[in-house]
Amino acid sequence: MDLRSFIESLQKSGELTKIAEPVSTEYEIAGVINALNESPIFFENVKESIFPVVAGLVSSKELICRALNISKEQLLPKLSLAIEKPINPITVENAPCQEIVYTGADVNLTKLPIMNYTDKDGGKYIASAVSIVKDPQTGQRNMCFHRLMLKDKNHFIARIVENRGTDSILKKMVNGELEIAICVGNSTAVLLAAATSLPIGVDELGMANALEKTDLVKCKTVNLEVPADAEFVFEGKITNEKAIEGPFLDLTGVVDRVRQQPVIEITCITHRKNPIYQTILAGKNEHKFLMGMPKEPTIYNEVNKVCLCKDVYITPGGCSWLHAVVQIHKTHADDGRKAILAAFEGHKSLKHVVVVDEDINIYDPHDVEWAISTRFQADKNLIVLSNQSGSSLDPSGDLSEGKKATTAKAGVDATTPIVATGKGFKKEDYIKVDLNKYCK
Repeated sequence: MDLRSFIESLQKSGELTKIAEPVSTEYEIAGVINALNESPIFFENVKESIFPVVAGLVSSKELICRALNISKEQLLPKLSLAIEKPINPITVENAPCQEIVYTGADVNLTKLPIMNYTDKDGGKYIASAVSIVKDPQTGQRNMCFHRLMLKDKNHFIARIVENRGTDSILKKMVNGELEIAICVGNSTAVLLAAATSLPIGVDELGMANALEKTDLVKCKTVNLEVPADAEFVFEGKITNEKAIEGPFLDLTGVVDRVRQQPVIEITCITHRKNPIYQTILAGKNEHKFLMGMPKEPTIYNEVNKVCLCKDVYITPGGCSWLHAVVQIHKTHADDGRKAILAAFEGHKSLKHVVVVDEDINIYDPHDVEWAISTRFQADKNLIVLSNQSGSSLDPSGDLSEGKKATTAKAGVDATTPIVATGKGFKKEDYIKVDLNKYCK
């Protein structure tokens, strides 16, 4: 369902907190969202803008599943299938996201409730924006997240990660400029697809459409298509100008450094009637779920190529990016080792992975630790890989300027040996009883 349909659903079920008190985009909104642990919240009265603000809609797997109308057990297979078999979306003539149109001198980004999140921010930021560009040589679309620092009424400075989709296309442009469309206020399906790194040639909007029907509409001033139900769309171009971007709080909860980054010029704003501005908190649950969870199916798919994978969890303690637990059905002695190497292939930024058996609850860190303590021998079951491509989000890695981040990686095979000469590999439990029979 689209953003506002999900908001209405949460309101009907009594799960949406509405704030009528006037609130400011200067730290206050972020503080209230954080104080409420990112539960769904709707700010009706924003001091600096006429537009309301919503947050907390993707702050748990339960909420994500409800937005997609599926159960938690269906989520991983659903994401995996959408990655493997995207469905081309249709393009419609008229769309809600273009009910109101501003061009030229009427474009004014400062009227939006763009926020200061912490006092370390280099400026006002949009952390929830989905950006869409197109390779002019192949016609292939790319949809992803770029954090956007407000520069003035019609310019952003975008953090564009080097050697990823947008940057790779930008490098092909002779004049260094590239058309872009930026969408704020998207369905959960669009957010998940934008957060997923798909193989070259696979359309993220096709993945979104496989998750749930996602119609597109052609932009008013650029040769791009955007989700028809988006709340806001900003049309323009990535220029060859650069400016200082940052600092800003990143996924690890550490303030990211300042860089020279591309300037985006916005020449057209379209939005729905009475649009709703969506925000997420950097470094908190929504950021973590959108970053980490889409890597679970890519790991799942790769591990399934070498053994039977049952489940994958990108852990919050690993910043929902650097650590994973993989559950397998082990049939061969080297399945654990194969699963470790496949997991690193499925998520290139992964730093540490633990592989466990089916009897281990991968969502319980105590259970995972028990598997390590009883089934793992460091001299036999540990894989260490030196000087590997890593993540720029890992502050302990080699983040030397001008080169790709590198790190050491480790995989822990905490599965039960196929041939066990001793006891203690399997957990024993007590019988299940009905306490109602005894406690009245």
